[in-house]
Amino acid sequence: MIHEKYFEKLEEQQQLFQKKNQKSNFYNGIYDRYVDPVLTNQHIPLIWRYDINKETNPFFMERLGVNAVLNAGAIYLNNKFYLVARVEGNDRKSFFAVAESDHGIDGFHFWDYPILLEDTCLSETNVYDMRLTQHEDGYIYGVFCSESKDKTQSDLSAAVAEAGIVRTKDLKNWERLENLKTLHSLQQRNVVLHPEFVNGKYAFYTRPMDDFIDTGSGGGIGFGLCEDITHAVIDEEIITSKRKYHTITEAKNGAGAVPIKTEKGWIHIAHGVRNTAAGLRYVIYAFATAIDDPAKVIAEPSGFLIAPLGEERVGDVSNVVFTNGAIAKDNGEVYIYYASSDTRMHVATTTKEKLIDYVFHTPKDPGRSVECVAQRCEIIKENLRLINNGK
Repeated sequence: MIHEKYFEKLEEQQQLFQKKNQKSNFYNGIYDRYVDPVLTNQHIPLIWRYDINKETNPFFMERLGVNAVLNAGAIYLNNKFYLVARVEGNDRKSFFAVAESDHGIDGFHFWDYPILLEDTCLSETNVYDMRLTQHEDGYIYGVFCSESKDKTQSDLSAAVAEAGIVRTKDLKNWERLENLKTLHSLQQRNVVLHPEFVNGKYAFYTRPMDDFIDTGSGGGIGFGLCEDITHAVIDEEIITSKRKYHTITEAKNGAGAVPIKTEKGWIHIAHGVRNTAAGLRYVIYAFATAIDDPAKVIAEPSGFLIAPLGEERVGDVSNVVFTNGAIAKDNGEVYIYYASSDTRMHVATTTKEKLIDYVFHTPKDPGRSVECVAQRCEIIKENLRLINNGK
């Protein structure tokens, strides 16, 4: 017998699914924010969390709770928006699940089952943060963090991070490939597969690290090529977007969404991290690389693109925004999906035209306070000239 509480909670959830998301009053001319998150732990199907049989669960207790929904890869297929979200259970284990929407800003609902990956990596304890690349070879690839216990250390928090790779054509049937190997980097996180071949090879954006948390000698976002994605090995990593002192990328940075191709270059939406007295602060920033050389940075606007705002600053890991998924439609619309404070998913909407304007016309960071003030004074001077001339 189905517990009567199930139908009550199901009605509440249906109201959540049907709620229309409104643009917030935030304005910067670059993108629009929205009032509500697009995915939270309240979007998780009840049948994932509860045993709905009244005989075996008379108090309708939550048996397998979900703590957070975050860091989703994104793709647009067959006129629908799909997010492959990281779902974190109350047990701290993460897994992947597909949510779909007709509109991309609301109405997201999960499929009946989460993704059950092939268990080919027996040391693997946790998986998270999948990037989805619709590659020109015909496959959709998912590149994610595959985490295992570092057995060389007694510290229970010590871990080893590698880049796991899966591929599919329908988001339902997934083939697990070998983990990426980078010969000169001890660990890898935040790895993104470029959507096109480069010199006839598969191209990856990497994040070389000496340790699970610390980048160590890792200088920023790397770029490397491999011949065979089923046995992916990168023997050389070139640093593209570099970590820099006293910037938003000082502590570390990493690739985010799959780069967006425009007539002026590949636009990258990445994350940067700096340290503060309250801990690490994650923001989202953008830069561009050359169409014919995706490792060559050609535009690098100053500062962040998206930072945590208001309630976004509160959650499991406060003061964080993080993206690993964006959708660029053929009509020029762009949907940037980002998580706040490792707790929930949001969307920001813009256009390719606006992103091009932002990336290529926003001044570059000159690197020193006195030069930044001089840069700002130039804008003020020109604005006052226009105001005084009545134009």
